Formats: sequence, C-alpha cells, structure tokens
Amino acid sequence: MRRRTPPPPAPLPQREGVDPVRVRLPAGEWATVCEHLVQRLTGAGPGAVEAMFDAGLVVDVDGRPVAPDAPYRPGTFVWFHRELPAEVAVPFPVTVVHRDAHIVVADKPHFLATTPRGSHVAETALARLRRELGIPALTAAHRLDRLTAGLVLFTVRPEERGAYQTLFADRRVHKEYEAIAPYDPALGLPRTVRSRIVKERGVQAAREVEGEPNAETRVQLIAHRGALGRYRLVPKTGQTHQLRVHLNALGVPILGDPLYPDVTAPVPADDFRRPLQLLARGLEFTDPVTGARHSFVSGRELRAWSAHEAWATGR
Repeated sequence: MRRRTPPPPAPLPQREGVDPVRVRLPAGEWATVCEHLVQRLTGAGPGAVEAMFDAGLVVDVDGRPVAPDAPYRPGTFVWFHRELPAEVAVPFPVTVVHRDAHIVVADKPHFLATTPRGSHVAETALARLRRELGIPALTAAHRLDRLTAGLVLFTVRPEERGAYQTLFADRRVHKEYEAIAPYDPALGLPRTVRSRIVKERGVQAAREVEGEPNAETRVQLIAHRGALGRYRLVPKTGQTHQLRVHLNALGVPILGDPLYPDVTAPVPADDFRRPLQLLARGLEFTDPVTGARHSFVSGRELRAWSAHEAWATGR
C-alpha cells in the first residue's frame, strides 16, 4: 500500500496556541492562488481574502508571502492565520493531573471545547495548555464534548500521536463517566444499552434509528437521593452524544442537557450557571510508548449532586 507523504511543517508560528491554517491546493483550473482561496473561503467576507494577500499574510512552504497574482499550482501548500473570533472567556481553569515526556492528562471544565472548532478557537483546552505549558506541539488524542467536563489525554510528541489515538480506535482505553439524572425506581439497573445512533451534519441532536447497533453503554446506579440518581456510565463505543442519548432513551435524561429530551433555546455564551451534569471521571490504559499502566481520576464534582439547590438556582 502506498504511503501518503506527510505535509511539510508550518512556516508560521502559532498564534494564541492556535495553528495556522494549511491549505493543499487541489486539482483545478484557477488562474491564481488568490482566486482559489476567494472561492474556497466564502465565509471570510467580501475583500477579506484579497486583503490578506495584499498584506503578505498568505505564505508558501518557505514562509515567503504569496503574491496576489501568483499562478495556481495544484499540489502545493499555503498557510495563513484566520482572524480569531471574539470569544467569551470560560472562567474555569484546566487542571493538569499528569505530565511526562509523552503525554499530558488534563481535567477539563464544563463549557470549554477540547480543540479549536467553529467559534471556539483560542478558548479551548488545547490552545490554553499550549500557552500555559509552553508545548506548541501538544495535540489531543481524543475529544470531549464542550459541555462535558473531565479527563482528556493530550500527546506531547507529534510522531507518537498515532500510537495514542490507536488506543482509542481499538477500544483499549477504559473510560468511566459519571452523570446526575432523575431517579426511576422502576428502571432495572445495571444494564447494557445497545442501539444505533446517527448524528447528521447541521442537526444539533443525535438520534437512535433501527439497524445494527453501533453504540454500547453499561449503565449502573451508584446512589440515589430523593428524585436524583447518580450514575456510572462505561461506554464501549464512542458515538457522538452517546451517553446523553442512552440515558435519555432510558427515561432519565442528564440534568442540564440542552438537547435531550428536547432542544431548548441556545444558552448564552456567558451563562455558566447550570452545566450539563456529565463528567469523564476515569481513564485507564497501558501506555503504548512506555508500557506503563496508567489510571487517572478526575478531581471535579457534579454540583447537582453535591449542592443541588445551588446548581438548580444557578448560584
């Protein structure tokens, strides 16, 4: 099998812990590089791409500015920095629970995205850790939803990232989550939930459909107090919103969920009062590089359990 040649290193430094955009020019009939990027970057706004070329902000593999009239050559690369969006700062720290020469394990707060995506760029766990730890090459081995708190594994050396990502792809990482949801005494637990989950592009919520199961979760009740239940969730697979979908399907949707059972009005970006009560509590795996056995536990707590009234009233 033919190996793909890795792209050349970025000739531009990171900005605020965020990598420059790399574009490999595809086959096509554009006259200039600028013409292609104007057509490609439709969300940049009228004249924005041309202004980047005029200012020398689009560079080639050697870091030299690409001229506005530079001829189009398929297969070559260009780099540039997009303007960072205005972001509301998430007022909670990212806690490092482990750091060595190969990995960083961080305890991410609710509301903070794991990696740059969409309108969340510099205010992400990855960008923050790159800045705070001084590790520009840091990358995420997997992701947590922005609304979910807890443990995330990052890799220090780019050449080792694939080995750690393969752990997750091969399901050789034991993950445990904790959730606070309604207590239903008629719900027989523990049980294993299996279903087929699909998440369509442009649709906020995932849904269960008929067909071969692609999602599996072990659900256990840890404790209950009045109408509240505290649950341990052990996913065998990693479909989008899997834990949220499965608890909702059992009739006990996770507290603070804006999508399940019903999509509610968007929560304002600066409203951090009632986070989703879902926590990535534990990570266990054998290090594919060092052979060490790792077991990490989040130090965070879910406030709907420890201080329900304060969580419910947003205090």
